[in-house]
Amino acid sequence: MGVRLRVVLDQVADIVDADQATASDDLVAGLIATAPSGCEVEAIVPARAVPAHEGLAGVRTLSLPRRELAAAWQLGVVPGVGGGLIHAPTIMAPLVRHDRVHDNDQTTATLWDLRAWEAPDTLTKSVVAWHKGMLRRATKHADAVVVPSHAFAERLGEIAKLGERIRVIPGAAPSGFTVPLDADQRRSALSVPRGFVVLTGTEATLAAGFRAAAAAGVDTVVLDAAEGAEPRIAEVAAAAGLAESRAHVRGALSAPDRAAVLAAASALVATDPGTAWPWRAIEAMTLGVPVVAVDSGVHRDVIADGGAIADEADIVDALLAAVGPASRRLSVLGSDRARAFSWLSSAERVWSLHADL
Repeated sequence: MGVRLRVVLDQVADIVDADQATASDDLVAGLIATAPSGCEVEAIVPARAVPAHEGLAGVRTLSLPRRELAAAWQLGVVPGVGGGLIHAPTIMAPLVRHDRVHDNDQTTATLWDLRAWEAPDTLTKSVVAWHKGMLRRATKHADAVVVPSHAFAERLGEIAKLGERIRVIPGAAPSGFTVPLDADQRRSALSVPRGFVVLTGTEATLAAGFRAAAAAGVDTVVLDAAEGAEPRIAEVAAAAGLAESRAHVRGALSAPDRAAVLAAASALVATDPGTAWPWRAIEAMTLGVPVVAVDSGVHRDVIADGGAIADEADIVDALLAAVGPASRRLSVLGSDRARAFSWLSSAERVWSLHADL
């Protein structure tokens, strides 16, 4: 009898985090492509969700839509899910008591960031409460919790008593992440200036990037800004010495739009040292864009020698080098480093994880 890995795809119909939704889709495609002989993949989805992946052995459609399902699973109510080998590419997993030894049931969940613990003010109170509640359930019932870097694993170990159940499996750039043929038109539609650097981070961390951009004499494009945050971010830019007119704030963009913007950037500056997978830094390196990042455990793990990692006080000098004499070197190093991450490799490690369990 073959082995069926059942993967939770909670955002097929209702996307609450576009990066995690894309990562889930890419991982499932990788799991299907790398399935060992005699193994197959099934999707577990909320009501009214229809996954589009080719090669799925089956789809278990639950009776509740995603929002209601999230509330039920937080309480440990998981009707209709069933047992077997269950892998959740996010923290939304059916975490209840099960018997791994006698029934061969396994449940694993995944964490991509620790914002609910490290920066709760960037989230709503209900989102923070939900994430903390799901981690408590994972601590009690998960056979493993997957995180994307070793520094992340160490930090999570300080928050939850998971012991050796924390496993490291990195993410990657979205499959097929390339510069679109209509990149110029996309940048024009987004009113992106000429000669700019991309900044990522929160209102509390962006000042270092703005100071660096002011020293380099370039505009900035801030990606992934929260809705309504533009005036506050503009104030941060002005306080850091960059004219508000040179701070171009954009919210969440589609992958083709992000690729179009990143491709025209002189560099990307990742200003947030928080414990989170650096989605945009990986995308920038994939496209050969020089990356400058504030020193953190995750950045050292993931970016490594593929970018310039510097203390916040040294970001100005690091960016001046990245857009100047070190530009070509950082571009090549970043591209090389990005090739270390792929969804096929991550999928193979997920299969190995469940085999080890």
